Amino acid sequence: MRLHQNFKNPDDRSDSEFIDDELVEEVEEMENDEDLLDNEARYMQASDSEDDVDNRDADFQLDDDTEDSSEFDEMGENTDETLSNDERDNANKPLVRPKPSTLNKNVQTETSDDGGGTESCGGGRKDGIDNVADITKSIKSSVFELKEEDEDDETVRAIIAAIKKPRSSPPEIKLEDFVTDICFHPERDIIAVATISGDVCLYEYSNQKNTLLHNIEVHAKACRDVQFTEDGCYLLTCSKDKSIMVTDVETEKLKKFYENAHEDAINKLHVIDANVFATGDDAGTIKLWDLRMKNEIFGLKEVEDYITQLLTNDVGKLLFATSGGGYLSTINIAARKLYVQSEPYEEELTCMGIYRGDSKLVVGSSKGNLYTFNWGQFGYHSDKFPGVKASMSEMIPITDRIACVAGEEGIIRAVHVAPFRNLGIVGQHTMPIESLDISNNGELIASSSHHNDVRFWNVKYFEDFGDIKYNEKHNAYKEKHHNLPSSKFTNASDFFSDLAKENTEE
Repeated sequence: MRLHQNFKNPDDRSDSEFIDDELVEEVEEMENDEDLLDNEARYMQASDSEDDVDNRDADFQLDDDTEDSSEFDEMGENTDETLSNDERDNANKPLVRPKPSTLNKNVQTETSDDGGGTESCGGGRKDGIDNVADITKSIKSSVFELKEEDEDDETVRAIIAAIKKPRSSPPEIKLEDFVTDICFHPERDIIAVATISGDVCLYEYSNQKNTLLHNIEVHAKACRDVQFTEDGCYLLTCSKDKSIMVTDVETEKLKKFYENAHEDAINKLHVIDANVFATGDDAGTIKLWDLRMKNEIFGLKEVEDYITQLLTNDVGKLLFATSGGGYLSTINIAARKLYVQSEPYEEELTCMGIYRGDSKLVVGSSKGNLYTFNWGQFGYHSDKFPGVKASMSEMIPITDRIACVAGEEGIIRAVHVAPFRNLGIVGQHTMPIESLDISNNGELIASSSHHNDVRFWNVKYFEDFGDIKYNEKHNAYKEKHHNLPSSKFTNASDFFSDLAKENTEE
């Protein structure tokens, strides 16, 4: 667990991403309009060429049949009499142009001298722009050429200013395989992404771009959890194939391999110190391992359902484990025995975090409840907060009193602990969120979803949040739906308040 320690003054709001999406849609509509115009032009050009051919044929026939010109003229005058009723009706109808989709089937690629071209065969036009990312880049480059002072419309000026604002977080990472877990490197700007295919991808991230460093094939089946050692030299992974692997980050070589480490598929892994780590499987078994030893140093099975999360504090004396059966189990690491087990809860206990100077343990559930346990009293909770009301599967401590929680609704929410209070929305995904982690400097959190994507959110603004007091008046509904600076969406009230402020200053 890495808490947010060093913050700077917030100077970012990443709501330009939402504006970029709207501009991309407008450009795509413009491209479609251009395709339609191009197709119509080609159709008219083809029609004109056909008319020219018909005229030339008619002239040719007149030259050859000059003697029958009078008969030809007579036929031309009585054309309507020689046509059938259906043909006459069709001849009186206006010309209907074929649909663009019909024209696209017959349009061939036009290649220019420099090798480029315009293609409209199902895939649309390709004027050096092959995908949405390139379109977005071209939009941004054109917008950066605009000047706010040249615009009279205050709304347009605000949009230009938002787009010109530099990025405060890395761009999104998109993968082909389902993302099962993510983990930040403890020292470098690297994030490990585990996938359902058993591979682990290492990306070096920055606000400008993400670079794939390694694609390590570690497991034959799904890699369910990935963690760095404390020094960041090795990568620990566990899998559905019941194995544990220790891999060198730089050389990608396998250092240690625990085959059949559990009798059941391993679900969670947690690093305790430089040498010791813990694992939990689908059947409720928890084991302790030492990198210097060949086999496990301790094993315990006190629950029958899968282990959802493993956690310990900085001191490393106690190991906490939540399970799908609704139990919180506490293990004394030094004594190698169970310390205490909580009363059963009628819901899955899915995630947890330590707050208030190691005095509070907060546990999240599948029903959206947050339970607070006083330190040393892990048998039953002392406080309950039902304010999230959505299934939670992930929790990350941002500061000593603020947590980020996420789950099936695909929204990352910030929550103040003791007293509990919804602070707002940190970020969004379009599908359920699978994992969360916080960077080594505490300024970024990363989240992955069922959409096979990894997104980054800058959360350094939380340092400016004041301490919330008990019995303080607040609007619970507004807090739950409030968008924080890292959110992809902005609050309408904030946008128009900025416009009002500009008018006042002028």
